[in-house]
Amino acid sequence: MSLPKVFERLRLPAIGSPLFIISNPDLVLAQCKSGIVGAFPALNARPKEQLEEWLKRITGELAEYDAAHPQAPSAPFAVNQIVHKSNDRLQHDLELCVKYRVPVVITSLGARPEVNQAVHSYGGVVLHDIINIVHARKAIEKGADGLIAVCAGAGGHAGTLSPFALVQEIREWFDGPLILSGAIATGRAVLAAQAMGADLAYIGSAFIATREANAAEGYKQMIVDSAAGDIVYTSLFTGVHGNYLKPSIRNAGLDPEALPESDPSTMDFGSNRPAKAWKDIWGCGQGIGAVKSIPGAAELVEKLKSEYQEARSALFGLSASASAV
Repeated sequence: MSLPKVFERLRLPAIGSPLFIISNPDLVLAQCKSGIVGAFPALNARPKEQLEEWLKRITGELAEYDAAHPQAPSAPFAVNQIVHKSNDRLQHDLELCVKYRVPVVITSLGARPEVNQAVHSYGGVVLHDIINIVHARKAIEKGADGLIAVCAGAGGHAGTLSPFALVQEIREWFDGPLILSGAIATGRAVLAAQAMGADLAYIGSAFIATREANAAEGYKQMIVDSAAGDIVYTSLFTGVHGNYLKPSIRNAGLDPEALPESDPSTMDFGSNRPAKAWKDIWGCGQGIGAVKSIPGAAELVEKLKSEYQEARSALFGLSASASAV
């Protein structure tokens, strides 16, 4: 099955994953203009009234860019909606996505048919985060168009399954859009994701260490200075297992080697935790050993494109000018 038409403008088969607190219009616009999907969580726009300002700016600037660059128009953008019952902004934020006809909506922490129907009402595409086959089947049954397989090594709330295992099992019954997340930080890894059976790669942690990202400079530098061995997987900070930078845990006065487990039924984002996830404890994936500097987002995308084309050429004898998607 081919990808939906909304992805035809991609110049690299990748999505910049929506990063809680970190993704903002500057980052999204840089990603889209460079030829990958730029995404942000709706909850990053605070107060909620700011979301409409962001959507108006993003849609307006991308329309202007496309008019000025008809031969290389921008990639689509995406908004991430947390559909868990704890999100009391969902209806408000979803109505704005419908109003501005957001091309791609990424849903997380639950699958809601009414959300999918709202996005489909104007022709939008819904991609749903999953970490196992059970969640994958439920998402498709409830109307999602595609899946984002969040595998071992992904930043933030990640699964534990190998991408080889999860992608293989999904492809046994689903031939729709499949995006792979988990330690992808090079163009070679993007190509590997496609070779495994995914359509697109989902890249997050590498974009935290870019100039546009709304992250503390210490956070960005910690990513540059760290590698896979500096990541710890724990449920302590939100009630859901996720990957975090060990040095940030130490800086909060905790021992990353001796963290207690947390009850997922009490999921929250810091109010009753020993330290606040994302603000004090910094989420990150295992692929950061490839991050050596803090470039602009467009510069990072160009690097990924170059690596991707070089890998394609080396492995398959394809010319460097071959289509990316």
